[in-house]
Amino acid sequence: MPTISSSKPYRVGRSRTGLGLFATKPIKKGTKIIRYFGPILDSKKKEEDEIENKYLFELNNRWTIDGSIRENIARYINHACRPNAESDVRPRKRKVFIRAIKNIEPGEEINYDYGTDYFKAYLKPIGCKCDACEKKRKKKRAEARAERLRLKEKAERKAKRKSEKLAREKAKAKVKKAGANGNGKLNGKHLNGHSVTKVPGTVAPSKRAPARTLQA
Repeated sequence: MPTISSSKPYRVGRSRTGLGLFATKPIKKGTKIIRYFGPILDSKKKEEDEIENKYLFELNNRWTIDGSIRENIARYINHACRPNAESDVRPRKRKVFIRAIKNIEPGEEINYDYGTDYFKAYLKPIGCKCDACEKKRKKKRAEARAERLRLKEKAERKAKRKSEKLAREKAKAKVKKAGANGNGKLNGKHLNGHSVTKVPGTVAPSKRAPARTLQA
């Protein structure tokens, strides 16, 4: 890592995306934090126009700063969709400064918006890892988990209702079957559709002619 004077309000440190620039002292809103610098490239010169790296900072249609040199500490500042700093571009002087747009506390990472073109070319394909985007992804993951849980619970309730319905139907069928087997029979035989119960020790009456009365 590059050596930074202890009087500077920042240091290079590990961040979510690799290296980043972190505040070591309170930085007030509006403070000019650091200058972004490097060789100035002229787009009218073919050999300079063909130079490509992730640290190119375009000043205007002709001039671009190549910030890939090690001495450019500002190159360690990462992109953020909701930053605490911004780039103050001065094309005529061919200079760029990074300025705080919020109060930045010690230990907080310094960041600024790289712009739409850079975002589309380098960040969108791999997914932006700034705090704002990470929070969005975390929220979406939580919502997806909640939706999966809701659907699972719904399926379980449906399965439970179905199981209970089948159990009730089986119980009704069992009662109906028991009733059919235990009623309306005499030793297993029906008598003219009437239920007759045979009492032990009795004899059923027989059909015979009435007794004659003798007359004197």
